[in-house]
Amino acid sequence: MTASYDFRGKTVLVTGGSSGIGRATAIAFSQAGANVVIANRDRNAADAVAGTLAGPALTVSMDVTQRRSVEEGLAGAVARFGGVDVLVASAGISTITAALEIDDAAWDNVLAVNARGIYLTNQVVCRHFLATGRKGAVVNIASFAAKVGLPLLAHYSASKFAVLGWTQALARELAPQNIRVNAVCPGFVRTSMQAREVEWEAQLRGITAEQVIADYVAQTPLGRLEEPEDVADLVVFLVSDGARFMTGQGINVTGGVYTT
Repeated sequence: MTASYDFRGKTVLVTGGSSGIGRATAIAFSQAGANVVIANRDRNAADAVAGTLAGPALTVSMDVTQRRSVEEGLAGAVARFGGVDVLVASAGISTITAALEIDDAAWDNVLAVNARGIYLTNQVVCRHFLATGRKGAVVNIASFAAKVGLPLLAHYSASKFAVLGWTQALARELAPQNIRVNAVCPGFVRTSMQAREVEWEAQLRGITAEQVIADYVAQTPLGRLEEPEDVADLVVFLVSDGARFMTGQGINVTGGVYTT
């Protein structure tokens, strides 16, 4: 799908770009000709991905929960490529715990990365769009857990509901400046984060990891686990001219797991 898009001359900043959906998105945009900036707390992991990309790439250290770190990461991208045209906010974390067993540290950590991180990266980059007159685009990675509260993931669901609310409000505010803001809501995506979740869920439910995965597949009408590339292709479409009249959306890409 991405081969038909041409992003030459555009710069895309991807947070959490060293693995999973972020990594697949960085690769997809690079294949479409974009300059790609991979922002990650683990610079070495980001460097490893950047080394595989087809076109110009830069890595920057970024803690999405800290404003100064986000601003410094953006400054590095601007210094190298002259500006940023697209933000894909993919950095995210999860833990699996029964709602009544969540402690304050777990709540604060998940909300800090998944909600505050979206707020900070969106705000800093969109201010850059306005300051430079760019008709920029933002895609926030949410989850189908942003639309239905999931057992054992109450704090994660809360953080992703926040992502959708922020996305809708920001999109409405920035529409007059032709800055588009959308979110995507994946389902059961085969990533290293999912692998950790599967082990935790298996322990909490008293079943095997293989049974957890089989349950995920059984819930998915298209009959398989989602791949990061399934999400990345939608992200590329959302910042393309083909989606020029789309903003404020939270689009499901779940294989049919959730359809509302």
